[in-house]
Amino acid sequence: MTELLDHRPEPISPEQASAPTAEPDTVSGDTVSGDTVSEAAAADTAPAQIADRVKRLCRLVESEQRRVLATHGLDPASFDVLAALRRSDPPHRLTPAALMQLCMVTSGAVTQRLDRLQSRGLITRTPSEFDGRSWYVGLTDEGRSLADEAMPDHTSVGGHLFAALSADQQQALAVGLGFVLDSLGDRVG
Repeated sequence: MTELLDHRPEPISPEQASAPTAEPDTVSGDTVSGDTVSEAAAADTAPAQIADRVKRLCRLVESEQRRVLATHGLDPASFDVLAALRRSDPPHRLTPAALMQLCMVTSGAVTQRLDRLQSRGLITRTPSEFDGRSWYVGLTDEGRSLADEAMPDHTSVGGHLFAALSADQQQALAVGLGFVLDSLGDRVG
């Protein structure tokens, strides 16, 4: 996981560095162009700043997760399915409908993910013993092993990215973001 700490963005070009377009906010890297300073100062910009920072954090987290998962031969979509199955109660099997809800995707997306994982020998599909129209998705031994290997690395991404915050700050951020998400309910998606 030390490679997470060594991963740095590409340096900016000399042309970008000399461009007189904005002054960075020393805390966040946010910029406001000279033409809009008076408008920005007159408005309450906190909600926009929060939205911008959350969006930037999402891109960074997703990029790091993709990079870490690629070391295990996985993409985020495949990992979501393996992790959902691994976290489920023994015997670690779920219906496609349950996976659709847990992964927050359409039935078509679940089908594509399952086809990919089954072709790699990471999952099995077995008919339901109770309903001939339904079936269960379960992990193979190889799928379980891969999930067990990838889950700690995937989880550690957040730890590395948020290491600059104290434990109390991390908890406060988690609570605040959770409150916002809960208040939005089904509108988020």
